[in-house]
Amino acid sequence: MKKGNLRSSALLLLTACIWGVAFVAQSVGMEYVGPFTFNFVRSILGGLVLIPCIFFLKREKKAKAEKVSEEEKKAQRKTLLAGGICCGVALCLASNFQQIGIQYTTVGKAGFITACYIVIVPVIGLFMKKKCSPMIWLSVLLAVVGLYLLCINEQFSIGYGDILVFVCAILFSVHILIVDYFSPKVDGVKMSCIQFLVCGLLSGMAEQPQLSAVLLAWKPIAYAGIMSCGVGYTLQIVGQKGMDPTIASLILSLESCISVLAGWLLLGQTLSMREGLGCVAMFAAIILAQLPAKES
Repeated sequence: MKKGNLRSSALLLLTACIWGVAFVAQSVGMEYVGPFTFNFVRSILGGLVLIPCIFFLKREKKAKAEKVSEEEKKAQRKTLLAGGICCGVALCLASNFQQIGIQYTTVGKAGFITACYIVIVPVIGLFMKKKCSPMIWLSVLLAVVGLYLLCINEQFSIGYGDILVFVCAILFSVHILIVDYFSPKVDGVKMSCIQFLVCGLLSGMAEQPQLSAVLLAWKPIAYAGIMSCGVGYTLQIVGQKGMDPTIASLILSLESCISVLAGWLLLGQTLSMREGLGCVAMFAAIILAQLPAKES
C-alpha cells in the first residue's frame, strides 16, 4: 500500500472509531438532558468547530475564486444556503429520531441499524430511475435477515427504540441523497457548517434547554459535538482525498462494529447470540453494498 493511501486509511479508521464511540456519548447524554437539547448543543458545537476549517481551506481556494464572476458567486451562495438548509432539516429529523430511539435500545444495535442507510440509499435510487446491481439486491436481502435477527424477538415483536432508529436510517438515506445533489455544486465544509447550525437551531426549538442539565452532560455533549461532528467530519474530508470511494466507505462502515465494542467496553452492554448473528449479516450487507458492480 502507498504511503499516502496508508495515511488516508488511518485517518478514515480514526473517523470510524470516533463515530462508533459517539453512540456511547449519545446514550450517556440521555441520562442528563432530553434528545432535542442534546442535538441542539451538539450540532451548534459541531458548526462552530468547522468555522476555523473554512478559513483554513479558504486560502487554497482563493486563486480559483478570483476567476469566478460576481453573478456566479451570488448563484453559488444561494445554492450553498439552499443546500445547507435542506441538509440541516434532514439531519435534524434523522439525528433526533436516532437520539430518541437510542434511549430504548443498545448502543451496538443502534449502530448497526443506523448503518442500514448504506443499503437503503441505492434502493431509494430506484425511484429516481437509478439501476441496482444484483449485488445490491443480495445486500438488501442480507440486511433484512440481519434486521430480523437484531430487532425481532422470540415473541415476534419489535422494540420501540429499534423502530425509531430504523426510521432514522431511512432519514439519513434521504440526507445522503440531498448531500449528493448539492455537494458537487458548493463547498462541502461550508455546507456542513450551515447544516449543523440549522439542525441545532431547529432542535433547540423543540425543547427548552436547561443550562444546569447541559453542564452536567458537558462531557458526552462535547465529545459528540466537537469530536463526532467537527473533528470526525474534517478527518473524513482529508482522508477521502485521493482515496477510492468504495474503500473509504468500507473503512467508515466499521463504525457499526466499533459501536458494539464501545457499548460493551464502556457501558457493559452485550448482545445475544441471535443479535450477534444479526450484526454479522448486517455487516456483510454493508460490505456487499459497497462493492463496485461489474461493467457490462
